[in-house]
Amino acid sequence: MRGPAFWGVAGSPISHSLTPRLFSIVGDCLGIEQAEQVFIEATSISEFQSQASSLEGELWLSCTAPLKHSPQDRLGVTGPTGVNAINQLRRSGGKWSGTSTDGRGFVSACRHIGIDPKGSVLRMRGGGSAARSIAAAWSAQGGSIILEEGRRELISGPWDGCIVSHRDADLAIDLDVAPAGGDSAEMDAEMQVSISYGDGALSDDFAVIMVTAQHIEAWKLLFAPSREEEMPSLEEVLSAL
Repeated sequence: MRGPAFWGVAGSPISHSLTPRLFSIVGDCLGIEQAEQVFIEATSISEFQSQASSLEGELWLSCTAPLKHSPQDRLGVTGPTGVNAINQLRRSGGKWSGTSTDGRGFVSACRHIGIDPKGSVLRMRGGGSAARSIAAAWSAQGGSIILEEGRRELISGPWDGCIVSHRDADLAIDLDVAPAGGDSAEMDAEMQVSISYGDGALSDDFAVIMVTAQHIEAWKLLFAPSREEEMPSLEEVLSAL
C-alpha cells in the first residue's frame, strides 16, 4: 500500500511528540511506504492552514491543542457525536476528513494496565475535547464517571446517564494538566494516571501507552481502515518505541 506524502503532528507544543515515530512504526508493520515526517507547530487554525498548504500531496496528521476544535468550522470536518472535536486529520485529494480517538485510546490503555471500564468508576477533572472523548468512550463501555470541578465544566452528552456521585473511584485523571509533562492535581482514587508526557517518557508510562493506543485507533478508523485486521497490537508497537 502506498502511503501519504507526509505524516506527523500539528499543534503546540509538539517537539516532544511521539506521533511521527508512531506513524513510522505502524506504517513499517503494514509494509506501507515511509512518508516524510512533519511537525506543524501552530497555535491557530490560520497558522496551521498556511503551513499545511505548502505541503503538496496526501497528508496524515494527529492534532493536539489548540487545534482540536477549529477544523470542524474551517476544514469542514465533523467530530463524533457529543465530542465535537477531532484529534486526527487526513487530507486526500485536497479534501479533509477526521475523527477523535482520544476516548478509544484511553479505554484501550486502561485495559492494557488491567482496568476494564465496565463496572469501574472513573474520577475525572476537565471538560475539554479529551474529557468529552474519554467520557463518551468510557460510558459506552459500561463505566461510571465522577466529575470534579476543573477549568471547564463537562457539558451534557451521551455520558449523562453514567454520571454518579458518592462512589469510590477505581481510576482518576486530571485532564486540566498542562501538556508536555505537566503535573496533575492529586485526586481520590485507587489509581491515578496522566495522559500528559514530555521528553524522556518511557513506554510503560500511561501517557505513552495511551498516545500509542489512540494512534492505532486512528489507523483503523481513518488512515487505513481496510487494513484493520493486519494492524499491529498495542504491545507490539510499544515494544518498538
